[in-house]
Formats: sequence, structure tokens, C-alpha cells
Amino acid sequence: MSVILILGSGPNVVASRDWPRDPFDRIVAINNAWAVRPDWDDLIHPEDFPPERRPVDIGPHQRIITATDYVPLQNTLGGFVYAGGTMAFTAAYWALAALKPKVIAMMGCDMVYASSQNTHFYGKGTADPLREDVTLRSLEAKSARLMVMAARQDCAMVNLSTDESRLVFPRSKPQAAQHAEIPSIRRDIVTKALAEETRLGYYVPSGKYWKEEHRFDTAAIDALDALWLKSITVD
Repeated sequence: MSVILILGSGPNVVASRDWPRDPFDRIVAINNAWAVRPDWDDLIHPEDFPPERRPVDIGPHQRIITATDYVPLQNTLGGFVYAGGTMAFTAAYWALAALKPKVIAMMGCDMVYASSQNTHFYGKGTADPLREDVTLRSLEAKSARLMVMAARQDCAMVNLSTDESRLVFPRSKPQAAQHAEIPSIRRDIVTKALAEETRLGYYVPSGKYWKEEHRFDTAAIDALDALWLKSITVD
């Protein structure tokens, strides 16, 4: 069984520094999270990630994943409008398509931001989910969709955080992640949601959905999100 750990930049991601490596087959870092622990395998970042924030020394087992790599793979799983335009979701969809894991465990990806506290482990940062964006109207629905897409590939999603989270994944601990179970899916709802995605046709091959945002109906996206929220049972 392959277990993938995805590290975001939330303040609590620093807890993963003390975790042993052995529960995880690969570690995927998002943006600045490569600095959390040196044994990461894949660093995924967008085109506009500042060069000065990128690692200087890359080990022989490490690789950089850019839009050239992740856009085509995320498109095979529905694209960005339906999946949610944050790097946390993009990293998970990339890992699902490229690595074919049995478990994806996420840490530092809760997407809850208190204005009086540091938003990221390195201090204050620009939080993707707080920007005006048609794809981010329900982070809970986007995470439910991700769980469904993973389950359809016999992959379980878990959240290793103990903090408040916008992710609807079951909670787990590093040593227990490999035992995560595939959730129950409302197949009738999933069929309906996928059919609605096809009907809407909000597909952007380039991944730059913000350039076509004028053609997306937010009411239709909200209705679609409502379907995804009902598509899965989480204990």
C-alpha cells in the first residue's frame, strides 16, 4: 500500500517535523512547505511561485512539479473549476493521478485563517481560499468531491491535523494512516453531479480558469457543490 503525505503551509504543519518517515512512501510539499522537512520527494508549485522561495539544492530523489505536469493530470479528473482552485486540492489531484496511491494524508491544509494569528508556518501569507474566486465558494464541497474521486480509484483521504478544518476528510494519525478506509459513496448523487459537470461544460484546458470566469454561473456552481456535499458519508 502506498501512503502519500501532502504538506501544506498551515501553521500546524511544523508538527510533521517530528514524525518518522516510515509511515509514508512519498512526501509531497506545496510551495514553501519544502522547508518543513528535508526528506520531501516532490515539490509542487504554480508558475508564479517566487524563485527566491524555491529550494536551491535538490537531492537526486527530489523533483519539482509545475503546471506543465499537474494541469493535464488535474484535467483528467474534472479540471479546476469543479475541483477547486487551491494548491492543496491541486496537489492532491496530481498525487491521485500521477502516483496512484492507496492513501493520501494531508497536513497543514486546513484552510482556516484567523486574522489575529499567523496564516502560515512561516508567518503571514496570502491565503488562496480568502481571495474572490468562483471555485472556492465551498471548500467543504470541493474536499468532498476529492474524496469521491479518490474513492473511485480505491484511495482513501485523511486529514492528519487536529485543528479546525475546512476539509471533510476523516481524521487520522501518521502511524494509522495506512489503515484508512474507503468512505461510503452515494453513487446516485455522484452520477448526478458528474452529469451536471458535463452539462455545464466549465472545462478550461489551460487550467487558467480565471481568464474565463465570466462564463461561469455561481448559482450553478453552488447547486453542484450542494450535490457533492451529499455524495459521501463521513463518520
